[in-house]
Amino acid sequence: MPPVFTPDADWLAFDPSPSKPGYTPPPGAVDAHCHVFGPGDKFPYAPERKYTPADAGKDELFALRDFLGFERNVIVQATCHGADNSAMVDALLTAGDRARGVATVRPGISRAQLADLHAAGVRGIRFNFVKRLVDPKPDGYYLGLAEAVAEFGWHIVVYFEAPDLAERWQLFTSLPTVVVVDHMGRPDVSQPVDGPDFARFTRFMREHENVWSKVSGAERLSISGPPEYADVVPFARHIVGTFPDRVIWGTDWPHPNMKSHMPDDGNLVDVIPRIAPTSDLQRRLLVDNPLRLYWEAT
Repeated sequence: MPPVFTPDADWLAFDPSPSKPGYTPPPGAVDAHCHVFGPGDKFPYAPERKYTPADAGKDELFALRDFLGFERNVIVQATCHGADNSAMVDALLTAGDRARGVATVRPGISRAQLADLHAAGVRGIRFNFVKRLVDPKPDGYYLGLAEAVAEFGWHIVVYFEAPDLAERWQLFTSLPTVVVVDHMGRPDVSQPVDGPDFARFTRFMREHENVWSKVSGAERLSISGPPEYADVVPFARHIVGTFPDRVIWGTDWPHPNMKSHMPDDGNLVDVIPRIAPTSDLQRRLLVDNPLRLYWEAT
């Protein structure tokens, strides 16, 4: 019998009928941060997971991609699947050249296993430091994995909350690859853009040219809320304007662990021209940068 998984009682499932965005992404646009969950009866959730989601598989993801006007996806391994990348790899193989992946790997993975992931379309690994989602490890754990994947030209995605940046500064600045930060390091948007916490993040990017940022996660960071997420816009706009060649954007579908609301993905797409107000910035954010990082990198 296949395993049966019941979503957490407070789990918010993705919106099955998002609105059509008013903004049309440019040709070749990439949704550079999204996930697949299961389905659990085919791709079981990890025993060590800290949440159990509702299924959100590749078919729903690709239908959303087309509906929103994107041509490609970058599918990031979800923590509920642990280091079993089967669901993500299955989605990559289905999508062909229209998707790339970011995996979760653990010490002891072989070069042959990494090569298989590369052949499937994986171009990076993710380190999660958010304590409510994972149990973070000592720095040496991450450095060893970074060295293992550097040979393949992969990058490292890091997910942390704003206070973690100072604590892990030495680790993050010593990684031997491109480093991509999820959701701008989760700033406190009730504070000023030029306040000390976000100034530290801006300095992190300014002083280290290998650091990129995803200017996504408006629904996670906002206090003012949908549909405009107005309090997040100045932060994302600042990063896009300051580092236009090192930013990417994604929906974060199916929006795991949202508690306040389940966003309308059409509304999220309509935030893009407010954080990247010119066609040149939009093209860099949605096309040029993700293609360079995920499709052109060797």
